[in-house]
Amino acid sequence: MNPLNAPNRQEDFKLKDTKPQLGERWPHGGARGGGGWISSDRATSTYDLVEQMFYLYVRVVKAKDLPTNPVTGNIDPYIEVKLGNYKGKTKHFEKKTNPEWNQVFAFSKDKIQSSILEVFVRDREMVGRDDYIGKVIFDMHEVPTRVPPDSPLAPQWYRLEDRHGDSKVKGEVMLAVWMGTQADEAFPEAWHSDAATVQGEGVFNVRSKVYVSPKLWYLRVNVIEAQDVEPSDKSQQPQVFVKAQVGNQVLKTKLCPVRTNNPTWNEDLIFVAAEPFEEQLALTVENKVTSGKDEVVGRLVLPLHIFERRLDHRPVHSRWFNLEKYGFGALEGDKRHELKFSSRVHLRVCLEGAYHVLDESTMYISDQRPTARQLWKNPIGILEVGILSAQGLLPMKTNDGKGTTDAYCVAKYGLKWVRTRTILESFNPKWNEQYTWEVYDPCTVITLGVFDNCHLGGNEKPGGGGGGGRLDSRIGKVRIRLSTLETDRIYTNSYPLLVLQPSGLKKMGELQLAVRFTCLSFANMIYLYGHPLLPKMHYLHPFTVNQLDSLRYQAMNIVAVRLSRAEPPLRKEVVEYMLDVDSHMWSMRRSKANFFRILSLFSGVISMSKWLGEVCQWKNPVTTVLVHVLFFILICYPELILPTIFLYMFLIGIWNYRFRPRHPPHMDTKLSCAEVVHPDELDEEFDTFPTSKQQDVARMRYDRLRSVAGRIQTVVGDMATQGERFQALLSWRDPRATALYTS
Repeated sequence: MNPLNAPNRQEDFKLKDTKPQLGERWPHGGARGGGGWISSDRATSTYDLVEQMFYLYVRVVKAKDLPTNPVTGNIDPYIEVKLGNYKGKTKHFEKKTNPEWNQVFAFSKDKIQSSILEVFVRDREMVGRDDYIGKVIFDMHEVPTRVPPDSPLAPQWYRLEDRHGDSKVKGEVMLAVWMGTQADEAFPEAWHSDAATVQGEGVFNVRSKVYVSPKLWYLRVNVIEAQDVEPSDKSQQPQVFVKAQVGNQVLKTKLCPVRTNNPTWNEDLIFVAAEPFEEQLALTVENKVTSGKDEVVGRLVLPLHIFERRLDHRPVHSRWFNLEKYGFGALEGDKRHELKFSSRVHLRVCLEGAYHVLDESTMYISDQRPTARQLWKNPIGILEVGILSAQGLLPMKTNDGKGTTDAYCVAKYGLKWVRTRTILESFNPKWNEQYTWEVYDPCTVITLGVFDNCHLGGNEKPGGGGGGGRLDSRIGKVRIRLSTLETDRIYTNSYPLLVLQPSGLKKMGELQLAVRFTCLSFANMIYLYGHPLLPKMHYLHPFTVNQLDSLRYQAMNIVAVRLSRAEPPLRKEVVEYMLDVDSHMWSMRRSKANFFRILSLFSGVISMSKWLGEVCQWKNPVTTVLVHVLFFILICYPELILPTIFLYMFLIGIWNYRFRPRHPPHMDTKLSCAEVVHPDELDEEFDTFPTSKQQDVARMRYDRLRSVAGRIQTVVGDMATQGERFQALLSWRDPRATALYTS
């Protein structure tokens, strides 16, 4: 990197202040007279975190008494809405004189180049040009303005006119035409002139939508014991284990250490399940015949809804379940149902409602509520986010030989996901959409990501997920920690979209946001600061680290699959990127960054030790004398030690108030080592798991990891040595040291 460009690059990666014109500005005199909707404004504040964008809305409801074709005797009607160079069409109906469409068209005011709105009714022809039936014309200066919270404008019947508008023809169409903004409830489902080139099923993929994550539960299966397990070989007692499966999740108990017909395990198997419960709990008891062969001796399938939902740590009742004999062939199906097999298994199963199911990293958690709604507290605040626009996006794909980007933004907080509409072929898209979330804990994070839509051709049907075809490309991600926001203040900033690629750190553009956090109960918010982040069950009966990693991965998978089945789908690659599916993978860069973070925590202690060293060396005689006087006073009055420490901390806090940050924190490229990372370390970070590299590269990285681990081992050993020396002061391991210390 050129050192002369380094300061400019650092500035380019920083947060920037913006001054967008926020708030609603409604025209008056919209129906008749005055200047219409083209001139003067008056300000309102109900939709106040976005820039106002005006749209002309046309609701096509239905038609009646349409004339039939004199040749065929039928009509296949559809409606075409034309405003300047923009045309929108409804679907056509076959052989129907009274069709109903109930479709809304939205035309951006900024791109309107005509003062006439034309609505045509046409008869679709298989061969040749579609027949003209009639039309309705509206003067743009006569279009009324709908101001929320007014009710929707009532549609009216309009008689059709001939081509020249001189006379009426047979047939009527029911329409409503009004001027509104993106706050209108018709906006999300409307056909937009900005996306006029999108056809077929691709129309579903450009609309804005709100999604809700599925309700997740931890399913705890305590496998206690089994009785009367009979293997196929009666001459030898079985050595068995239990395998449990819920969907794609498969867990096994340990192998019973002794061969017996009545094995005991008393092991907990933890799964993630989502409402509505589509999967079942499938249990098999298997006998270890040889090291490479397992024999199924019994099977059990149970629906999840039959299990108790536990809201605290109290034990649930255990139950015995009869096992179905496994291994009869298809020809003996009737015989299998007649057989009464005596083997059974003892289980204690419950759905854990007092845990929060982690589907994202605890470092960037956006929700910490337990699963059971009965345990939820009241919200302590409201988070409002205006997703304004993006600036300077890079081309993500090639269309007709030129680079282009079809960008949309996704925001995730708590259980609620939002997706803006897709702006086609623009490097500076403007969304101006506002969303609201309830806040239950201030120590949470909202995540926003920008993506390039690669599913506009209509080849993939809605709900198809991200399994086939091209994947939506990630442009960048922004995180905002709510605890860093002042209440009732609007933050308008431009966030750089930084992406770490195999070639290094790259800025993909900027995302402009307006954010406001409103506190509903200051007392409840202060109360939350004195409590742990997660529900208390995570601390009373914690999971192991390996369990948490596995459960989080399964929870992310379930959320991604469920959201990819929505319409339009929130695709799997989008959900995984927002939830940091690969955050647990090893990275030398992340390890260095975390090490420097730990060092920064001890920076105060290090500075204090240096200052005390200067005091002892009399570098500043006045300071040294004052410290000795203070030390003498504390010796004479030891009850002042704690008040002095607290007073010192209070004064530090008051002093730092002058230098408090005025912006939400953003990615620190220096702290994260994103700018100075070695290319080979980046290549390792983007490597697959298991590795896809050559043997010599993998060996080199393994040796490097061993050297790093060796240094960590040395540091941990030194810390343990110092700790043992301190412990030896009271253990008489060193008699002279203990005698001096105790005396």
